[in-house]
Amino acid sequence: MKEKLCFEMVPESCWRANLRSALAPEDWDKVRKTAYAANGHRCYFCGAQGRLEAHERWSYDENNAVQKLEGVVALCSRCHEVVHIGRTYAVGRGDEAMEQFMRVNGCTQSEYHEALGKANEEYLRRNKIENWSIDLTWLKERGITPLVKIFY
Repeated sequence: MKEKLCFEMVPESCWRANLRSALAPEDWDKVRKTAYAANGHRCYFCGAQGRLEAHERWSYDENNAVQKLEGVVALCSRCHEVVHIGRTYAVGRGDEAMEQFMRVNGCTQSEYHEALGKANEEYLRRNKIENWSIDLTWLKERGITPLVKIFY
């Protein structure tokens, strides 16, 4: 079953962690180009072709305050806006993101709002956790070492 397009709610204290700025340019190019190729140069969620953006996928162990890099995927700009819904609303593109979410997931506006509500609850819960640490095992397994420490 294809994974649904979803919101990825990053705790505010983790916003400044950016894989691209932590890697040497040649390592970032390797990571993003591998992500593009992995899905046949198509968006991971909707299958769109064209200009793609590399998106870091993170998991959150709330009990141990660990943000873990799970991988990098290729996204079209519209799906990337959905994933980063908070920023998307802040720049005035919430309606476009809602349309993309509903189209890709084949759902109603009510189901969109229900999913957004659950994501906001997750966001609020994660924001109560302090001192997140980062697990970059995924990078190490690929022989890539960050240039700078991106721990909080």
